[in-house]
Amino acid sequence: MICDIVTLFPGLIEPLFQQSILKRAVEKGLLRVRIRDLRDYAEGKHRIADDAPYGGGPGMVLKPEPIFRAVDALLREEGPTRIILTSPQGRRFSQSLAAEFSSDPRRLVFICGHYEGVDERVKEGIAVEEVSIGDYVVTGGELAAMVMVDASARLVPGVLGEPDSLREESFSSWQLLEYPQYTRPEEFRGMRVPPVLVSGNHQAIAAWRRQQALLNTLRKRPDLVEQLNSTDAKSE
Repeated sequence: MICDIVTLFPGLIEPLFQQSILKRAVEKGLLRVRIRDLRDYAEGKHRIADDAPYGGGPGMVLKPEPIFRAVDALLREEGPTRIILTSPQGRRFSQSLAAEFSSDPRRLVFICGHYEGVDERVKEGIAVEEVSIGDYVVTGGELAAMVMVDASARLVPGVLGEPDSLREESFSSWQLLEYPQYTRPEEFRGMRVPPVLVSGNHQAIAAWRRQQALLNTLRKRPDLVEQLNSTDAKSE
């Protein structure tokens, strides 16, 4: 999986790829990430990449010129490219889109929106896909880009040490939330691990986990069960 992240704040993103699973993925060559400072594509002594909005109003808007220059430079470098703009107006990011990103042979370029957003001409003049991680506001698109890269990279074969861990995570197994997890000690402050988990009966454990995943989803995210039922009905 090859990613370029275009951002005004490289320092926000760099530490993510120096820790844990993503660091190992980079070291194995399963993930390649290059962080591009948007100011490197801005002109002038102060490399200004944002300006006040036409028509007035609060905040600043990312200028079109640096973004176009960054994209032009990236397109000259190598092969087919898929360009994603982090935007609250975009398609909702999901586990299925993460899987799509993880298996896409093209380089993924994430343009991080910031402040009040980007000049609309970026959307008009560049073939960007707008993607949102949810209906809420965060400091900048850097956070959204990191979420999308992390969720997608985990699905690249070989990134996770245990393939079973991936299959049984929330949203990966049966499109349900994950079942409850326990570890040692078997009893803690009067709370015991469910007996089935220490029974050694793997068939019973698998059945218990499926049941608990469904109950967990019904209790916490009933909308997921409704979506699953709707999908099943359409496939009949």
